[in-house]
Amino acid sequence: MIIQLPDFQGGFRAYEPREEPFAATPGTPFTSRTVFSAAHVVADPFADATPDSPAAVDWDATLAFRRHLWSHGLGVAEAMDTAQRGMGLDWAGAAELIRRSAAEAKSVGGLIACGVGTDQLTGPATLDEVRAAYEEQLALVEESGAQAILMASRALAAAARSPEDYLEVYGHLLRQATEPVVLHWLGPMFDPALEGYWGSSDLDAATDTFLQVIAAHPDKVDGIKVSLLEARREIDIRRRLPQGVRCYTGDDFNYPELIAGDDQGFSHALLGIFDPLGPLAAEAVRVLDTGDAKGFRELLDPTVELSRHLFQAPTRFYKTGVVFLAWLAGHQSHFTMVGGLQSARSLPHFARAYELADGLGLFPDPKLAEERMKNLLSLYGVTQ
Repeated sequence: MIIQLPDFQGGFRAYEPREEPFAATPGTPFTSRTVFSAAHVVADPFADATPDSPAAVDWDATLAFRRHLWSHGLGVAEAMDTAQRGMGLDWAGAAELIRRSAAEAKSVGGLIACGVGTDQLTGPATLDEVRAAYEEQLALVEESGAQAILMASRALAAAARSPEDYLEVYGHLLRQATEPVVLHWLGPMFDPALEGYWGSSDLDAATDTFLQVIAAHPDKVDGIKVSLLEARREIDIRRRLPQGVRCYTGDDFNYPELIAGDDQGFSHALLGIFDPLGPLAAEAVRVLDTGDAKGFRELLDPTVELSRHLFQAPTRFYKTGVVFLAWLAGHQSHFTMVGGLQSARSLPHFARAYELADGLGLFPDPKLAEERMKNLLSLYGVTQ
């Protein structure tokens, strides 16, 4: 039962895998918080594709993973950063993903929200072209019956010359939206092309512009997702939101305390880390539904070490760890990613992710996870 795992110093350490998984059962939606898991896509390992090719997706396995999340009461945030949007999944692939997932959500009664961006623009664009690209994607998401998440746009970051440009583009889109949307502020640690979003690299100034957008259209904003990995800033923004506008934490470093909240409020959740944590996270939120904040923290706090490991710099490569854990957990038959992104992390990184996830009981079949980890080690030349 001992497995030799490579460490970060070039040596090995002995690890004894857990024998029993965390006991979690499917359940109904939550009552105290709205919780979305951003979900990954499963690549087709038999497609003759290169990193520059359009994404080849295994649709059956991709949709099966979404049914897994829905079965535990979680909502699915679709075609977001976790789905390799802009890092292997282009707009054509994202559009197909939105259509298929929205239809699947309707068939099973699952909660779904989908990302609206401008990634059909492949070169320099004007503000009018950015606005038109957003409009095209917003129309598709609304036609699918899903809630829209207005994502940060690389094209807008490149085209905008002032905070007023952001106010104009977002104001136009919010006036057009038929239902309240979620606004997503993704920090440059997730995408370096988004540096200076909202018209300034000064986060205080950027925050003021972000809040101006919301204050001008509070009836069209269901909530905001903040992915800056700064708990204090999220709390400050949360306390400044208009009445009725929610804060969905996107902070994969500090989510337990932000969801638990304080005497002045709390955050809902829209998190990439809830992809691998799904059943455990759902169980924790159900405990919180009973009013037991301490029990919630006791379940969720131990997961933060794994999350911080997966999301360590360069943070944008966290998707590799997410898909790796989905393979170990048996949600897919292979460890291949669109764009060849399975190569984005090191073997010691994978070994530590396995150890932390196994310690939490995240693998429904620990023996399968151990076998797959050993197979990966053998591909790297490690013998047991």
